[in-house]
Parts: sequence; structure tokens; C-alpha cells
Amino acid sequence: MKQILGLTAVISFAMFSPTSAEQRLYVAYPPQDHKTTSDRIFLIGTAAQEGDVSINGQVIPRSNAGHFAPTVPLQLGDNTFILRYRNQKIKLNIMRIATEAIPVESVSFLNDSLTPSENMAILPGELVCFSAIAPQKATVSVKLAGQTIPLSPQSQSLELPDNKAVLTGLNQPLKSEIVKHQGCGVIATNSTFFGEKQILDLGQPQYQLTLNNQTINQAATGQISILSPTQFEVAEVIVDEGNARTGPSTDNSRLTPLPKGTRARIIGRQGEFLRLDYGGWIKANETRITTDAIPPNSLIRSASSRQVGDWLEVSFPLQVAVPLTVKQEDQRLILTLYNTTAQTDTIRFNDNALISRMDWQPVLSPLGEESQNAVQYTFHFKTKQQWGYKLRYDGTTLVLSLKIPPQLQSNLPLSGLNILIDPGHGSKNDLGAKGPTGYPEKDVNLVVSKLLEAELIKRGASVFMTRKGDEDLYPQDRVKMINEQEPDLSISIHYNALPDNGDAIKTKGVSTFWYNPQAHSLAVFLQDYLVNQLNRPSYGVFWNNLALTRPTVAPSVLLELGFMINPDEFEWIVNPQEQQKLAITLADGIVEWVKLTQ
Repeated sequence: MKQILGLTAVISFAMFSPTSAEQRLYVAYPPQDHKTTSDRIFLIGTAAQEGDVSINGQVIPRSNAGHFAPTVPLQLGDNTFILRYRNQKIKLNIMRIATEAIPVESVSFLNDSLTPSENMAILPGELVCFSAIAPQKATVSVKLAGQTIPLSPQSQSLELPDNKAVLTGLNQPLKSEIVKHQGCGVIATNSTFFGEKQILDLGQPQYQLTLNNQTINQAATGQISILSPTQFEVAEVIVDEGNARTGPSTDNSRLTPLPKGTRARIIGRQGEFLRLDYGGWIKANETRITTDAIPPNSLIRSASSRQVGDWLEVSFPLQVAVPLTVKQEDQRLILTLYNTTAQTDTIRFNDNALISRMDWQPVLSPLGEESQNAVQYTFHFKTKQQWGYKLRYDGTTLVLSLKIPPQLQSNLPLSGLNILIDPGHGSKNDLGAKGPTGYPEKDVNLVVSKLLEAELIKRGASVFMTRKGDEDLYPQDRVKMINEQEPDLSISIHYNALPDNGDAIKTKGVSTFWYNPQAHSLAVFLQDYLVNQLNRPSYGVFWNNLALTRPTVAPSVLLELGFMINPDEFEWIVNPQEQQKLAITLADGIVEWVKLTQ
């Protein structure tokens, strides 16, 4: 199933739909045979205004238009709900799945609980940790490469809810009932064992459990290997932007993407991910792997800048395309080049309208290893607002491009400004959230986006729409359009939903999402402007790692303009007069924000 943008992916396609004038009872969510780990769920739907709707015999409240969204509790396992309206009936089956595995009581390990569950490789002398789920009173140990490491039960461990929990305020740590046996150790190896090999395979860790005078042995599914201390594996990024992360899974947070050509030593492996020497992890299929006698590192001496069109290009000649990170602040941008040693005496940086000064400083390795040195460059902006940046390697020269502020051209307030509007979702394969009547989010997104397009054009802006009809676009398609168009602003239009354990009746309001700091002031301003001018409730401003907020070429925000699942707010969402008023207000808000940046 294709990836869905934003927070509205929790709403699936309805299993029930009105088929005639007589069929007035309708359930938009959840679908039949829905599975969830939540201890509750909201039932969204509608019926004619006259008469009562009941769930399992209990009459439920409805909006003036007849919509409903009550929250009902769920027991573990199967749950059946009978909805009735007059002579109509809908039977809905929902299964609640346990959120964590049931602790074992027998002389056994819990299935799939032994680590590592996938192959991994580490550096010689690196600490490696093991974990297994077993009864509290069991004695557990693990054996690898002739060494035995005892594991201790950790009965007071805490689990964190997933990221969506912040949307409902239920994001506090929860005590886990599972007993994990854990322990760490260093696996002793001798460099002579490697010979010409880059990796020394140690095999699968062998776990042993003893309880009630019974002993069992079981191997972990993953194998552990040791990387050679003298033969270095090197990863070279072969995609335009390598997705660097804080750990070896897509659940881990993103770091600055690595430009194509970046080279770094591999210091660890886990499953399909590689750990690079500067600290980030990247999928192996985004790289080409070679071997070398030395780790890749570079000197840097001079640096220079020039203006190319709407961009100020700053060039850093290097011997190797090294890993990097970018940190944005209100009026500063900090670029860090890793595995780089400075021999800098001269930098050419002419006066320009964007940058007042560029400072630099070396970051030396505390161990004196040149391959762990770094150089940090700080750009101080003259302007109040950063309008975007991009990174690329030309051979081994890093080019950092900084967007020059747009120049307004006439008495129209947005003349000279290029704005991209992204109507979220689209096509029958990507409906987004659904309101009580089954009306899909994708349609109202497009309606409001077209109204906004007209209002922005009236104010002098040039507008690009990622879709003008029911096109089937993946998130990466939309991001590609942003990067190709290089607009001054990118606005993605959406309407909201909640995870299953949310309260659809009590939750409503506008919310705004940003990722890169250059978009923060725009997000906060538009949020406050819409809430105050339209007298709408505020659901809040969120930093969020979304595909449509990540582009760096322009301040990019995603707006969730209301909750499709709220029975009352849905009526405001689909009201044509309110839609027009919303578009006018949003366009005015953009005008006012642009004035503040001048």
C-alpha cells in the first residue's frame, strides 16, 4: 500500500457506504475487521438527522447535521459493535491486539526475543549488549567466541509510546510487564585471526536458560562479526541524498542528508544498515562499498563564494567528499565537515546582500586522530529570514548554496514571490482522512488549494500546484517538484485525523508543522493568524519529520486546517463560504509574514 502523507494515514477506506436514499446509516471509520493496539476507538459516521443512532443498545450523541464520533472501549481480542438507526443495522468487528508480548511462564525464551535478531558487525574491542525475554527467576547467559556473559533480569524497565502519542497527550513512559534479561561485554579477538579478511565471523550467540532444574539452549537468529582493524571498508553514497540516521532503522531520527559522492569508513553493520565513522547510519543499498588501506579523510585550505542566479554558492575544495551536517539557527547556519583537518590561511568572501560574515574553527579529535577531526563554518545572515539552502559535491568540492531573499517587484504585495502549493493526497489510492459522510480529505484539500492559488495570484505571486486534479502522487514525487521548482515558499494543505485512542469529539482546530528552522517563523505566524482571524481553535504548532516539511530549498510548512473526524468541525470544513474565507485569510497571512521578513 502506498505511503500516506502526514498524520491522516490512520483513517482507512470505509467498508460501508450509502447505496440508496433509504440507506442512511453510514460508518466511515473504522473499517470492518479493523485491528488496533489501542484500548479504545472512535466510530465515525452519519445518519439522517431525525431519530436516534445506538451502539450496542445505547443511544449516542450526534451533531446538528446527524454526524457522530463516539469513543468506545476495547477489550483484548474480538469486539463486536451493533449500530442501529430505525430499521437499519451495521455489525462492526474490531480486534484489539496486545501492545507487548505476554511474559513467558515456562522454561523457554519468548519467541523472537533473542538479540541480535539480524546480522551485525562491530569494531574490535567494542562493547556488545545482549537481551532475551525469559521468566523472572530464570538464570540466563549467552556464549560467544568462547566467552560466557551472564544476563540479569531488568523487571522495572519503561517503554515509550510511539511518536503519534504526542497528538493525544498520552506520551509518558509506561511500566513494562515484560522481564528482559540483559548484559554486555567485550568480545576478545586477536588481529592475527583476520589474515586478509575484512570481517571475522563469530557466529550466532548461544543462549542458555535454567529454571526449576531444567536447562535449554537456543541460538539468536543474527550473527556477530568483528571488522578488521587494518583493512577498512569504505561506503560511497550513490543516491542524490543519502538518508543518514541516528540508528540502524527507519524508526531512528534523520540527520542531514549526505550528498551523492560522500565517502566514509564503515565502523559497524546491523541488518541492512551501515554505521559510518562520523556517527550516522545509512542503508547499504544507498552506497557502493569498497576497501582501502586508510580511512577517507581530507585537508581543507581555502574557501570562496560567488553569486549564481538566486543563490550564493560557497565552495569548499576537498581531497575527499567527506560526511557533513548542517545546523540552522535564527540568523546563523553552521556547517560541519567531518574527517577534515584545517590548513586554512585564506578565505575569499566578498561583501553580499545575504551574509555579513563567515567564521570557522577546527574541531580536533581528543585522541589526536586526524580521521576524527572536523571543521565548523558559521554563516551570519544579514537578513531576518533564511530562504533555503542546498548541498552538492562537484567532484570532491563541496558546494553550499544559500538562497538570496526574493525581491518584491511592484505595488502588489507578493509580486516577485514564487509559491508552491501542495494539495495533500489524491486519487482513489490515497484518500487521506474521511469525514463522517465518507467525504475524502483529498477532495477538500484540492478545493481549498485552488481557492488559495487564486487569492495568491491576485496578490501578485506566481503559483505552482503539485496537482490540479486527482493525480496519484507519492510523497517523493511532491518533494522532487519542490526541489526542481525551488520556490520561495512551499505550503502543503491537509486536514487532520487522530490515532485510534484519540477523542474525535473533543479534538478540533488548526495545526501547523515544520521541520527545518528556516520554516519555524512561517509556521508559528500562519498558525496564530488563522486561529485569530478565523476564530478557530488551535491544535498547536509541531516540529515534525514529514516528507513535505523536510525540503531545504525553501521554507516548507504543512497545514492541517481542521479535523475531518470531528462531527462539528467537519461541517465548517465542507462549507463553501468558509472555504473561501479560509483561502483569503491564509493568503493575507502569507502577505503579512512576508512583510515581516523585509
